[in-house]
Amino acid sequence: MYNIKKKDLDEIIVVDELYNPLGIVTDEDILTKLSESFVNPTKTTLGDIMVFPLITIRENQTISEALAIMREKKIRKLAVLSNSEMVVGMLYLDTIASLVKRSLIKQQKQSTFLGIIWNLGVILQFTGVLMFIPGIVATVLNDSVVATGIYLMSILLIISGFFMNSYGQKHPLTLRGTAILVFASFIILVLFGMIPQLFVIDFGSNDLLELFADGFFESSAGFTTGGFSLVQNPEDLPRSFTFYRGYAQFVGGLSFIYLIVTVFYSERQIKMMRGLISGNVPHLKNLLATITIIFSIYAISIALLLFYLGEGEILDDFALAFSALSTGGTSPNSKIFDDFTTPKYIVLMAAMILGSLPFSVHYAFVRKKFLTVKLTKEVLVYLSLLVIFCITFTLSMGLNWQEGIFNMISASTTTGFQTANLENINPLALTIITTAMVIGGCGFSTAGGIKIFRFMHLAKIRHIFNRKNAQISESDKKDIIVGIIILAVSVIVPLLIATYMYTIGYDFQNAFLMEFLLLQLLDMGQELSAQSWILQ
Repeated sequence: MYNIKKKDLDEIIVVDELYNPLGIVTDEDILTKLSESFVNPTKTTLGDIMVFPLITIRENQTISEALAIMREKKIRKLAVLSNSEMVVGMLYLDTIASLVKRSLIKQQKQSTFLGIIWNLGVILQFTGVLMFIPGIVATVLNDSVVATGIYLMSILLIISGFFMNSYGQKHPLTLRGTAILVFASFIILVLFGMIPQLFVIDFGSNDLLELFADGFFESSAGFTTGGFSLVQNPEDLPRSFTFYRGYAQFVGGLSFIYLIVTVFYSERQIKMMRGLISGNVPHLKNLLATITIIFSIYAISIALLLFYLGEGEILDDFALAFSALSTGGTSPNSKIFDDFTTPKYIVLMAAMILGSLPFSVHYAFVRKKFLTVKLTKEVLVYLSLLVIFCITFTLSMGLNWQEGIFNMISASTTTGFQTANLENINPLALTIITTAMVIGGCGFSTAGGIKIFRFMHLAKIRHIFNRKNAQISESDKKDIIVGIIILAVSVIVPLLIATYMYTIGYDFQNAFLMEFLLLQLLDMGQELSAQSWILQ
């Protein structure tokens, strides 16, 4: 018993003079025998209490064979013998279970990684095919430089996606895996999207690092539908490239919707969304196709309406339609709104509102029963707030109704179109427009902001402090925690950046407001990161 304690063992193998194994004595055997009144521990030998014959296995046999023996003999340990019949070790069932568990975890991690690679490959190929459209437009217009940059980007996207599909495997993704997919998708799309930017735009620098930063900024503003631009006079750019800029925002908006739908829609909701062509439950590729078809119909209809109602260029009208639907905000001309008529303003406002509504509302338009749209509570709250914001902002600024409503819808949907001079905006109007941008649009849309549904979740926090009411569900608790995390990030990150910018000479208030609003445009990453952190 002393040797068992000293060596931290549970058993002793009993051997003869030639070290041939005879039996086994466990700590349980010793304690059981010693508890019997007739046993004298000073005279009782191991041979008297050992279990024999010893059940063994050869060291060159497999784990499957070991498990079969343990199952048959109903034991949890096996003595391992060498070819010379010597005991060389012990094999425990717990050890095998631990190895199997570690192997399964490793396989799961590998499956998640390969699943991310496969899905990323599909997105890159899909985007590469879509990007041939502005390339064809540039070719028709004989803009060879623009066409070369776009075709090069498209081909590289398709080739990269093909290799990722070949290396990866089709596996369902966890929420954490999808968060990684979101981040990787936008980073890679932005990097490839730099190619046309560097081909066409003269950034006025020969420094490679500065050129990379400028190209990355322009590309990211497009694919993330941020709307910012270093180009002060977009009317000086080729028309085909203006079309491409709006189209890049459109594609980024489609990716945004797809990623949210695949992550946050329940299985029941996904099954309700029958494919437009195949009629089957939409998977990755036909879900992307469904979204593309719906929003392409919107874009074409809006662009043709704008062209019909005015005397502008058709490519500029398409660029405006793309920017409005993706709530991106870049315009093909710095003075394009100077000659806008009331009907054109109405069309563009409708496009911005469409971009801020959930995907489920758009899908309702293509169900068998046409126009069977059932507005959710979130949509009704959003539209009600939008009406209130439009009225109060217009009255407080003293603007005409057309200009006031257009600018407020643009702000609320985080699009960024602007016709009113906000240089001397009064405190009330500034509060209204800032609040509208911070709240943003509905969930599962291309609009930015903290989102209506998240504020609706945060409203449930009152149940935590009111114990008399019905207990709050675990799902609601997670939603509240996610909302708090998003709000905290939305405040802390801009504060840190604004503090740094203040130290290098910028106005703290302006820097904080700019970073705060910019973060709302990039709300997708916050949502996925917070959800992933909570659910893991």
